[in-house]
Amino acid sequence: MKPIGFDNARYLEEQSAEIIRRAERFQNKLYIEFGGKLAYDYHAARILPGFDPNVKLKLLQRMKDKIEVVICIYSGDIERKKIRADFGISYDADTLRIIDNLRKWDISVSSVVVTRYSDHPAVNNFITKLERRGIRVYRHNAIKGYPANVDLIVSDAGYGANPYIECQKPIVIVTGPGPSSGKMATCLSQVYHEYKRGIAAGYAKFETFPVWNLPLNHPVNLAYEAATADIGDVNMVDPFHLENYGQTAVNYNRDVEIFPVVRRICERIMGVENAYKSPTDMGVNRVGFAISDDKVVRKASEQEIIRRYFRYSCDFASGSTELKTVQRAHLLMDNLNLKEEDRAVVGPARKTAEAAVESESHGNDGFFCGAAIELPDGRMITGKNSPVLHAAASCVLKALKALANLPAELDLISPEVIDSVAGLKGRLNSNRVSLDLEETLIALAVSTTANPAAKLALNHLSDFSGCEMHLSHIPSQGDAAGLRKLGVNLTSDPKFATRDLFTE
Repeated sequence: MKPIGFDNARYLEEQSAEIIRRAERFQNKLYIEFGGKLAYDYHAARILPGFDPNVKLKLLQRMKDKIEVVICIYSGDIERKKIRADFGISYDADTLRIIDNLRKWDISVSSVVVTRYSDHPAVNNFITKLERRGIRVYRHNAIKGYPANVDLIVSDAGYGANPYIECQKPIVIVTGPGPSSGKMATCLSQVYHEYKRGIAAGYAKFETFPVWNLPLNHPVNLAYEAATADIGDVNMVDPFHLENYGQTAVNYNRDVEIFPVVRRICERIMGVENAYKSPTDMGVNRVGFAISDDKVVRKASEQEIIRRYFRYSCDFASGSTELKTVQRAHLLMDNLNLKEEDRAVVGPARKTAEAAVESESHGNDGFFCGAAIELPDGRMITGKNSPVLHAAASCVLKALKALANLPAELDLISPEVIDSVAGLKGRLNSNRVSLDLEETLIALAVSTTANPAAKLALNHLSDFSGCEMHLSHIPSQGDAAGLRKLGVNLTSDPKFATRDLFTE
C-alpha cells in the first residue's frame, strides 16, 4: 500500500470553512474563480498521495445548498478544438462532461458562458447544442484594451455590456475546462453588475497550486512549474504580500503581474476598503494545511517532475511542443538532482527492449519495444512486443497473471482468438496486425466465457489504478487509451515504435 501524505477530511473541513468566511465578508454574495481541474484532478492526486481526485466535487456537494456553478469556455478553444491532454477530449466536449459530473453529484449548474465570443460556426453549433438541452448560455464579448484600459473595463461599455448572469445562490463557482477560459473576467463582470444592483458582492480565487504557505522551492510547488512548463508559469514570492504583511507567500508570475490591474479594477468597483492588498489575499486555498507527511509528498512531487519531463520530450518528438518546454522541465530535475532513472520503471523497460534486440526477436518493422509496470505490492513486471502483441499489451497480461496468482506460462487469451482478431485487422487493411492494449482487453473479455482464468484475471483490472508504467517508445493510440482507462501513470521514451508517419 502506498504511503499517504494528505488528509482529505481535514482539507474538506478547512476549505469549506474558509469559503464560508470569505462569503460572509462580502454580504454573502461571492464569485469564486475555480482554477485547475474541478473533477479528476490527477495531478494533485499524484503529488499529494491520499488526495481524492474528486475532493473538490465533494467540497461543492457539501455546500450545495449555498452554491451554484457557472462554466466558462473561450470561443477560440472551441474553434481550434483544443484538447485536454489527460482525457484526450476537446474543451467543448469536456464542458459537457463537467456538466454531467456536477449533475451526478447533485450540484446546480447555473449556465455556460462563452467568453470572447466570436461568430464562428463551431461556436454557434456548440451554443445551439447546449440550448436545445435546456442549458442557459451567455455570450460575453472581448473588451477592447483588456485588461489595461481600466476606465473602459469598469464601465457600461465594458463589463456593463456583458449580459448579467442570473444567479440565485450566495456563492457562485466559476470554472472552466482549462486555463484562459475567461473565469476571472466573468467573476469581475458579475461583481460589477451586482454593485450596479446595490449588492456588495466579492471576488475570490481558488487555485490548488502553487501552495502559498509552502517554501518557494518545495517539490510540490516545483511540480506545479513542471506541469505548466508549456505555458511558462514560474513560482515567485508574492511581493505585495511581503510588503503589506511582512510575510513570505508563494504565488506565480501571471497572478503577480496582473495583480496591480486587478486591484485597480476591484477598487473601482468595490471601493478601496474592500479591495485586496495582494494576490495571495484573493486566494481561499487551504490545501497546504492538510499535508500530513511532508516527506511523502516531496518524494511524490519529484516523481511527477520526472513524469512531466518524459511527457514533454514525447510532445517535442511529436511536434506538439517546443524545445524550451523540455528544457524547463529538465532544469527543474537538475535543481533537485533528479535523473530519468530515478523513476523506477524506466530502467527495466529499457533493459527489456535491449534484451529483445540481443535475442533478435521481431517487433513491428524490426523495432524492439519494452514495457515495465510496478504493481501495488512493489513487484516489477516487464513485457516486450512480438508479432502478435504490443509491448504494453504483453506487459499488462503478464501483470494480470501476477495479480491473480496465475502461472506465468498460462494463456489468458487463446492463440485462436488472437489470430482471429489479427486476421480481421488484416482484412480491414490495417497496417499492423499485432494487438494493441485496447484490442487485447476486448479479446480478454471475450475469452472469459470459455476460460475461468481470464475471468479471474479481468477482476484485477482495477488494481492498475495509480500504478507506475514506462514504455521504451511512444505508445500507439490504442495503447495510450487503454492505459489511460486503467488509470496507469504512464511515461515513455521519446522514440517512435515504427517508421510509418501515419499510424492508426
